[in-house]
Amino acid sequence: MQDWQLKQLQSLPLEAKIQRSIRKIREWYEAWDGEVYVNYSGGKDSTVLLHLVRSVYPHVQAMFADTGLEFPEVREQVKQTENVCWLRPKKSFYQVIQEYGYPAITKAQAGAIYKLRKQNLSEKYRNKLLYGDEKGTFGMVSKKWHYLLNAPFLISDKCCNAMKKEPFYRYQKMTGKKPIIGTMAIESARRKVHYLNHGCNVFDSKEPSSKPISFWTEQDILEYLRMFNIPYASVYGEIVEDENGRLTTTGEKRTGCVFCMFGVHLEKGENRFLRLKRTHPKMHGYCMDKLGIAEVLDYIGVDSGKEVA
Repeated sequence: MQDWQLKQLQSLPLEAKIQRSIRKIREWYEAWDGEVYVNYSGGKDSTVLLHLVRSVYPHVQAMFADTGLEFPEVREQVKQTENVCWLRPKKSFYQVIQEYGYPAITKAQAGAIYKLRKQNLSEKYRNKLLYGDEKGTFGMVSKKWHYLLNAPFLISDKCCNAMKKEPFYRYQKMTGKKPIIGTMAIESARRKVHYLNHGCNVFDSKEPSSKPISFWTEQDILEYLRMFNIPYASVYGEIVEDENGRLTTTGEKRTGCVFCMFGVHLEKGENRFLRLKRTHPKMHGYCMDKLGIAEVLDYIGVDSGKEVA
């Protein structure tokens, strides 16, 4: 698929998107004889996905990875949703950051930094990661972040695999069921490339998956929630129109893992951790003091909100 084709799909009216997504869900369900499940996070995107799937197949199981990194309001939303099974990772977030490092900057940068610091690399490969190569390939670690190679703490991209993906892989291996996931191409460059290369339903892969709302936008999600009056996690606040007539939430905009630092250095104004201090002060204190996140944020030049003694 070409970029213009994705943009064309993203510009479709919501009703057309709903019908297209339902076709993808039916295709997935029938291909696996109903042996599928919904990867449910309790966030607004997966809440819409679950409603879509169950509008066609009411009894499809939803699975939730209980990482301990969710807003309490999101956990409450999961508890109130029918037919959800809770999975738990083998390691806690504290164990993950001690063993692998903190999720900071971006997933790609963190992964390259981790390789450079933890693995015995050849000089050629090390230079490629840092500076690129003679073919014009850019280095995987931006020069801006080279100083993190000497940080007094580890940085890595391993958290998501250990905390979220591993429990689902374990469940899939045990049951043979195939996942339906609520990610969208607009969320990151990586997800956009994946959709352009594979589309919604990926059958010919080591990890088959369906992502039937990949071509939706944030506006579609909010419009769908309002259209069907679907209960969602209260941490988002109310869905309202801004001064430009676009839908937005009065609370949180995204509710991934609360302690994740990917992308926080790009946030303008009140960043996610300053907001956490205001809305959930106990969680803020825990992640700053007990998990050591204040040190990482200070090191990369982001206001942690922690008061200096």
